[in-house]
Amino acid sequence: MDNYIDIVVLPDAEISSPALINNLFAKLHRALVEHAGGDVVVSFPKYGTMLGEVLRLHGTRHTLDRLMTQPWLKGLRDYTSVNNISPVPDNIQGYHTTFRVQQKSPPNIRRRAIFKGWLIEDEALHKIPDFKQKRLSLPFIQIKSQSTNQEIRLFFQRGEQQDKPTTGHFFSYGLSIEATVPWF
Repeated sequence: MDNYIDIVVLPDAEISSPALINNLFAKLHRALVEHAGGDVVVSFPKYGTMLGEVLRLHGTRHTLDRLMTQPWLKGLRDYTSVNNISPVPDNIQGYHTTFRVQQKSPPNIRRRAIFKGWLIEDEALHKIPDFKQKRLSLPFIQIKSQSTNQEIRLFFQRGEQQDKPTTGHFFSYGLSIEATVPWF
């Protein structure tokens, strides 16, 4: 992970920055599945209450170059500014993880409880009402699932800053709960 590329979503009067980040991330996810699974990592340098307008890709020069020669940005070139592949600077602030946080919905929990035989349908409706759903206050991206065609929210959390890098596996969203990327 010695190189990176910043992809900046440009302001547009017709399409909001969050909508563009959603589209950008969905296209990136498909490209990672097809071309660079586990070799390219994602971070959001403007992470806060929202993800911000910058998507940073980390990897080796070869891997990033191979990914960027693919046409995955087609349709978004007018809405983004793609920086050149650059080496990670020496003066980084530390390392951190970025990972997905998943939360099961009450309907899913009820279905599982009924399927496993823990509850019958009436009990499940009574014991697991919809209003018990806790709202996550994390930034998210909303994308359409290719397999189910449903809109899903991917909630992201940035891990605690660490002094030393940690290796591990990165998933097809370019995220990991264990492996770190440089923070700068």
